[in-house]
Amino acid sequence: VQLQASGGGLVQAGGSLRLSCEASGSTSSRLIMGWFRQAPGKEREFVAVINYSTRRTYYSDSVKGRFTISRDSAKNTVVLQMNNLKPEDTAVYFCAASSSIILSNIRYSKNYNNWGQGTLVTVSS
Repeated sequence: VQLQASGGGLVQAGGSLRLSCEASGSTSSRLIMGWFRQAPGKEREFVAVINYSTRRTYYSDSVKGRFTISRDSAKNTVVLQMNNLKPEDTAVYFCAASSSIILSNIRYSKNYNNWGQGTLVTVSS
């Protein structure tokens, strides 16, 4: 599966942004799609993912209650709505997908074999 990410930009603290990730190519009913982020000098970290079939969602504690991940099956797109953004949310956000990942591994970037290009989110204080 190929992934095309869009969205991102510059916003003040407390503001909102929306990221989209469009999937193309062969997809599986077991597809997990979502987002990781990487701030300068830090490791890539888990943000949120969604089971494309069941729509079950998983979030990191740092974004729970502020970010919402959802899918638009008609457009083969996963959307990350980010509200109440904080300066510590500043990072390059990467879309990721895997059709062969077990639940206990969904928070680890090394288990994803499909990645989109990164999109920069900058939150000013």
